[in-house]
Amino acid sequence: AAIVNPPHATILAVGAGEQRPVVKGGQLAIATVMSVTLSTDHRAVDGALGAELLAAFKGYIEKPMTLLV
Repeated sequence: AAIVNPPHATILAVGAGEQRPVVKGGQLAIATVMSVTLSTDHRAVDGALGAELLAAFKGYIEKPMTLLV
């Protein structure tokens, strides 16, 4: 987890992709999984906005071609 330093309001900590076991379609498979943590100063940023940012980030990471469209 990252620490927010004033005057910043948020910081995004991104970990390296690791291969982990996951269940896909009822079957065990190996997938590359990346950990992401968003730290926010709740005096400046509402938690709901932080959740929206993470959801958008997840969408772009899972489907990077949407960045070009």
